[in-house]
Amino acid sequence: MPKLSFSRSKMKILLLENIHQVAVSTLKTEGFQIEALSEALSEAELKKKIADVHILGIRSKTQITESVLKHASKLLSIGCFCIGTNQVDIKAAKLKGVSVFNAPFSNTRSVAEMVLAEIVMLARQLGDRNKELHEGVWKKVSKNCFEIRGKTLGIIGYGHIGSQVSVLAESFGMKVVYYDVITKMPLGNSHQLKTMDQVLEQSDFVTLHVPETPQTKKMFKAEQFKKMKKGSYLINASRGSVVDIENLAAALKANHLAGAAIDVFPEEPESNNEKFKSSLQKIPNLILTPHIGGSTEEAQMNIGFEVTEALTKFINNGSTRGSVNFPEIDLPILHGSHRILNVHKNVPGVLKNINGIVSDLGANIQSQYLGTDNDIGYLIVDLDRKLSDKVNDRIKALPTSIRTRILY
Repeated sequence: MPKLSFSRSKMKILLLENIHQVAVSTLKTEGFQIEALSEALSEAELKKKIADVHILGIRSKTQITESVLKHASKLLSIGCFCIGTNQVDIKAAKLKGVSVFNAPFSNTRSVAEMVLAEIVMLARQLGDRNKELHEGVWKKVSKNCFEIRGKTLGIIGYGHIGSQVSVLAESFGMKVVYYDVITKMPLGNSHQLKTMDQVLEQSDFVTLHVPETPQTKKMFKAEQFKKMKKGSYLINASRGSVVDIENLAAALKANHLAGAAIDVFPEEPESNNEKFKSSLQKIPNLILTPHIGGSTEEAQMNIGFEVTEALTKFINNGSTRGSVNFPEIDLPILHGSHRILNVHKNVPGVLKNINGIVSDLGANIQSQYLGTDNDIGYLIVDLDRKLSDKVNDRIKALPTSIRTRILY
């Protein structure tokens, strides 16, 4: 490993929201300065704290707005130690030259297992029976309690989690149908339907696994609940903005739905010290959980490994593999050269100008790779050591450059 031009011991990493210790220890082993806090920070607190931070690690509570990013003059990258990145203004980060990474795979099993557990609990009304016994009420009943074998599960969003739910559900003997905005290869005997309405009309249980986008905001409201089978169940462990809570409460109280399990909410407490209030409280056969779908020891440890590995590779060799807002480039280290990383506006002529600088200075390029999207270009150049400082300074001075630095 070549020596980084910016010493690891001088690089500050701030980890918020009680990120798993495996991430802390791994980054400390790399030699970075680490500050780890158990809570999220308010916007005002974050603006003060982020000024001299090079790498920021967060979970789902911390909001990284464009306003916050304006105070992050040294920030190189953000690691979201979770699946979602909607808490980060990823375009504003990109235009500032800040790469964003997440963990799209590491907690999928934890969420999928919880969904299957909730399907069984809803079918047998186990949440209500448990509550009653704790209150001293013995209510042994079989009416409206069912096996899930032979029932149809409808999955909205057949991605990493939805497809795992599909496999587990089939092992319980369920029939699985699903809807996704793009064609997805079915696993097992599951079947993709052409419309979401078809899934709602056929399913005894419907589980949601979609991202938070303008298109998914309140995608489940009165109209969708009416299309679901009478006596069916809804499970949402995706995003709190997806379901209209008031409409769900109405569908449950009218006995059109027989039950629901909700793990995510439009508004959630900032910490465990705050009270939770919702119109869904005290409705029978309704399981409410505090956004814990991915909250298992295994998931948090795996997330710690996954995001830390991505951040470390970015710091050590400029790799953006897995970034949600940068073109993906992952080049091996080329020994005997210096590596320059350049983020620039994606406009015509940039590469010509950069290569012109290299040519004017008489430097020799040993390798070069450019990745672009609609907004930026990300360029990695390996070149002669003797002239790397001068090349770096000239590239940095280009009006199209957003961020330029010698990595090693």
